[in-house]
Amino acid sequence: MNPGLEKLKPYPFERLRALTASLEPANASPIALTIGEPQHESPRIVIDALHDALSGTNKYPATAGSDPLRQSIASWLIRRFKLATIDANKQILPVNGTREALFAIAQTLVTPGSPHRVISPNPFYQIYEGAALLAGTSPRFIPADKTTRFLPDFSALTDADWQQCELLYICTPGNPSGAVIPEADLQTLIRLAQQHDFVIASDECYSEIYPNEAHPPTGLLQAAAAMGNADFKHCLVFHSLSKRSNLPGLRSGFVAGDADIIGQFLRYRTYHGCAMPPHHQVASAAAWSDEEHVVANRARYREKFDAVVPLLSAVLPVSQPEAGFYLWPETFIDDEQFAIELVRRCNVAVLPGRYLGREVDGYNPASNHVRMALVAELDQCVEAAERIATSLKKGW
Repeated sequence: MNPGLEKLKPYPFERLRALTASLEPANASPIALTIGEPQHESPRIVIDALHDALSGTNKYPATAGSDPLRQSIASWLIRRFKLATIDANKQILPVNGTREALFAIAQTLVTPGSPHRVISPNPFYQIYEGAALLAGTSPRFIPADKTTRFLPDFSALTDADWQQCELLYICTPGNPSGAVIPEADLQTLIRLAQQHDFVIASDECYSEIYPNEAHPPTGLLQAAAAMGNADFKHCLVFHSLSKRSNLPGLRSGFVAGDADIIGQFLRYRTYHGCAMPPHHQVASAAAWSDEEHVVANRARYREKFDAVVPLLSAVLPVSQPEAGFYLWPETFIDDEQFAIELVRRCNVAVLPGRYLGREVDGYNPASNHVRMALVAELDQCVEAAERIATSLKKGW
């Protein structure tokens, strides 16, 4: 057996089920604010394209994806991130969702056997940790808490730490806080990657959910191009249709960036046997080519934040994030106990923050927070916020 399997932690939602399994919930319909699974309807243009392409299922798909899909992704990247150009044949690789690709990239890049080949923010998407462990290394966690505006604090790392690193995971906008890494900070990381020869894997799956249409979050490729790194050396970005287009079940995304790394990743994935189904490729091309549904999607999230944040901010220290669809309030009691009490008192489920982080030197930067995913319809999100506010106003 791969020894990394023994080191894998239970997934956050497994831990939550175990925590609440024996509880007697309040006499109200359950509302879950736990998993970040978009509940808005999928765009009709994509569903129609998927249906019309079903005749293509009698052919093996290419791991590299079809030309129309890669071209649609390239066009979107150029428009969205103001790139001069990107090579659809060498710098873009379709994948079956960012989860699959974020895991697989560590298996491609990491030399097994030594610790701290992978650096990850803390808290983090648990795939980063699992990918590192199963690649034969252990991750080094960098805290991201309120003292740094929930951005990873890389300042404590030495040249020796960076020299040991082979893969740096970042998430911008961040999960769970929604914090966006500024362009200047991204460029600092790129210079470090060039100096110490590691790869930056930027998880940008929340990049298309933001409050101000005039100020979309900056991406890693955008920061690289702005500093003259037009080949995106040492840079990979991971994007998905799950959040952007409400298509989590399509399992569709892409990796883009450094052509040399993309070429090796393609080689790995050819053996891994994870080509995107042909009808999914057609539907994905339709999704990346249409921006109207994405603008409408952002408006719906904006409406939810506008309704929910005032209700919750009266009882909890919470504010709208820079991007993404999570709230990340600090709790006045232990976060697991807070989650238990919400189920008991108003039957609203939230995710204890500690499940998204790891304790390092006695400190888990995600403790005493909870994550609330505003993915349900507006009325459910408002009802959940009203129940929480009413419960807290009664006193615990």
